[in-house]
Amino acid sequence: MILDTGNILLIGSVLLFVSVLASKAGYRFGVPALLLFLGVGMLFGSDGLGIQFNSPSIAQFIGMLALCIILFSGGMDTKFSEIKPVLGQGVMLATLGVVLTAGITGLFVWLISGAFDQFVSLTLTQSLLLAAVMSSTDSASVFSILRSKRQGLKQRLRPMLELESGSNDPMAYMLTILLIQIINSGEIDLQASIVLFIVQMSVGALSGFLLGKGASLLMNRINIDNRSLYSVLLLATVFFIFSFTDLIKGNGYLAVYIAGLVIGNHKIVFKKSLTTFFDGFAWLFQIVMFLTLGLLVNPSELVHVTGIGLLVGIFMIVVARPASVFLCLLPFRHMTTRARWFVSWVGLRGAVPIIFATYPLIAGVEHANLIFNIVFFITIVSLLIQGTTVNYMAKLLRLAVNEKEEAFPIDLPETIKSALSEIEVVPVLLEKGDRLRDLTLPPHTLVVMIKRDDHYFVPTGNTQLVLNDKLLVLSDNDEELKKTYQSLGILNPIEKN
Repeated sequence: MILDTGNILLIGSVLLFVSVLASKAGYRFGVPALLLFLGVGMLFGSDGLGIQFNSPSIAQFIGMLALCIILFSGGMDTKFSEIKPVLGQGVMLATLGVVLTAGITGLFVWLISGAFDQFVSLTLTQSLLLAAVMSSTDSASVFSILRSKRQGLKQRLRPMLELESGSNDPMAYMLTILLIQIINSGEIDLQASIVLFIVQMSVGALSGFLLGKGASLLMNRINIDNRSLYSVLLLATVFFIFSFTDLIKGNGYLAVYIAGLVIGNHKIVFKKSLTTFFDGFAWLFQIVMFLTLGLLVNPSELVHVTGIGLLVGIFMIVVARPASVFLCLLPFRHMTTRARWFVSWVGLRGAVPIIFATYPLIAGVEHANLIFNIVFFITIVSLLIQGTTVNYMAKLLRLAVNEKEEAFPIDLPETIKSALSEIEVVPVLLEKGDRLRDLTLPPHTLVVMIKRDDHYFVPTGNTQLVLNDKLLVLSDNDEELKKTYQSLGILNPIEKN
């Protein structure tokens, strides 16, 4: 079956429908949804139900659009206050960690590539290209898996892993493009390459920061009667940031991630609805991206790379990734060994390596199709082994904490300066009495609702409090409220702003 204008909507809607149902079923068994999206694409592809799709350039373009949305959405959902304490670790893993992973894996591929009779021997440069394509952790996979389960992580590991996965694609992209140029030209200009890298990263970071600031001002200053158009405006801004940054020789992927961080940490109008829009849009593009990549591969060709794919995939999981993580985190002595092992385990490969593997195909690099198939196979191995065991490893290493479900899923508009938070009634709160009026709260602070078991009600000063009641607190003075929490011995109140 060939995709054309007559059936593309029908087939596309069926693929989306099947993917969503598959993800619902896979969630129960702990299978990453993105792996199932990939599987649905392979099922409907040329070796399955017969949909013919063989355009690496279209797949690359779809992947570029998807990465823009995913990285921007990930940045919007990340609080700078959470990543600030782990900024050094995240940046180190996103830069040096990628180089080390590529170098260690590339040498391994070069050493073993000639050991398989049915497998062509790769040169050192081709082996390094294969490794560079796979050297970054996948933001779509990491964001999806870490945020889909109600399980937190100790030692600020989640923001660090999300920071790494959201910012390490530029380094892998630069290595991939550089090695393609070396293979095609047969020479290397190390000085020019270093200068190009510095320019790409610095221009990308600066562009993302400035354009993110500008976008925040634009969203707050422009007055649009139809509030739905704010989502369209911000979406157009994301694509503009990527393309403009790329035009001025910066790294567009880094720019959109930083722009997302800037915008997400500023007060903008309709922020809640914008965040919801981009979250849903990011999921849509993740599905489309993984489906497209699944359609692009011929599963029958993966059989021929099973041996080397397993060897390289396992090597990356148990040797290359841990080695790069432990070396990068050597200066950060406060991190425990258990935390370093967990970071090593969450070296998930996903759509990004497969998208980067289309660059050698389009550039006409020798053995590019072989490189693509190996990368695709290793991605499946990574998602199957690592993706399904992230939560298990967190518990095994005693790094897991349960994230409490919010009793009051309410958000105030940005224009309202008051803050909402939740507290749970614990014994220390009842020491001065069990009535609401006995609580010591700062001025301009009210308990506006109580959840007891599955029931909600509006309290009065005479309301009797019982253990495990959930209180919804509204305050104009959230700083004083935080001090009150601390004086009462209440840890980690849930803040909403």
